Amino acid sequence: MFLFGPIGPSELLIILLIVVIIFGARRLPELGKSLGEGIKNFRRAVSGRYDEEEKKLDKNKSDSPSKE
Repeated sequence: MFLFGPIGPSELLIILLIVVIIFGARRLPELGKSLGEGIKNFRRAVSGRYDEEEKKLDKNKSDSPSKE
């Protein structure tokens, strides 16, 4: 019954309404994307894979021919 603990559907609706009023409907997808990227980067940093992936990206950039 309590999927989100003591927060019910009416409370979630009120919170969503406040968020839409504060940020506007146009900025919500942008905020969601940046939040998702932040969580992904945090998980990579915590697990230690961030350094390995950065090294691979740097290597790929140096291997690719420049267009200068």
